[in-house]
Amino acid sequence: MRILLASIAAVFALAGPVWGQCSGQNLIAALPVAEQAALRETAGLAPYATGNFWRASRGAQVVHLIGTYHLDDPRHAPVMATLAPVLAAATTLLVEAGPAEQAALKARISREPQLLIDNSGPTLPEILSKPEWDRLAEALRARGIPPFMAAKFRPWYLSVVLAVPPCNLAAMAGANGLDERLIAAAAARDLPVAALEPYDTLFGIFDAMPLPEQLGMITSALAMEARSGDFSVTLADAYFAGEGRLIWEFMRRETLLLPGYTPARAEREFASMEAAMMTARNRAWIPVIEAAAARGPVLAAFGALHLSGDQGVLALLAARGFTLKPLPVP
Repeated sequence: MRILLASIAAVFALAGPVWGQCSGQNLIAALPVAEQAALRETAGLAPYATGNFWRASRGAQVVHLIGTYHLDDPRHAPVMATLAPVLAAATTLLVEAGPAEQAALKARISREPQLLIDNSGPTLPEILSKPEWDRLAEALRARGIPPFMAAKFRPWYLSVVLAVPPCNLAAMAGANGLDERLIAAAAARDLPVAALEPYDTLFGIFDAMPLPEQLGMITSALAMEARSGDFSVTLADAYFAGEGRLIWEFMRRETLLLPGYTPARAEREFASMEAAMMTARNRAWIPVIEAAAARGPVLAAFGALHLSGDQGVLALLAARGFTLKPLPVP
């Protein structure tokens, strides 16, 4: 997902103003105590539900894994201090997308704008109902994007744009999330940076989604737009508390509250998203991690949601014979 955020940042750099970081209410903390406990109990059913920093070892092979938050936040500074000796001892930094992948993405979008823009069919104002398009246009203006620019954007790409609240655009455009900080630190040490997956992996995933599912992602995002700042604060707080799985279960809960959603529909969409965005990618990353570990100590950094679950990176490494140990991080 970080590589898509980088492409969105390029759009904002050309079309949008600068915003400050989000302020708002932590929506999990605002729940009744009993509901918070139930939510944590559900999240805790998943293997490795808590903790952002882990050590995996198999014989002489050592992999440190850090779940990341892709946006800027002052709370990254003590995390970087903790990771400094691990980075110093590593022979490779693995990330979702390194500088080479980001450069390849920008070059390809320049050559093939159809990756993000669909000129072959009706525009979004023609596909969506007028109330839906009006809400989307308002959300785009709040992000500094004139609606006419986005009328032919692919729906999945707009759903990613909407996933970043206006108040977080500066934190994104600053390219100073934990991933970027680690890449910069690695460059300062001449430490090789390698990607866990090809730069165009997510394009393939999203393009394979049927149009109704892509449009559903837009309508779901718009339904949460009024509380986007609150959602951003909630996500960041849960991440820095090491409660990655709690974020997933909270969003499942919130989806059930959206108009038109039944438990069956929410479960179906979450299962589809988890299979495409997380499970398949996690499995593909394991051989890459193992190959790097065979050459020396590794630090692997990727979105924190990929750590937990029975198909998460940690469980998959355990199944491959790695011993896992949680490590403290500020």
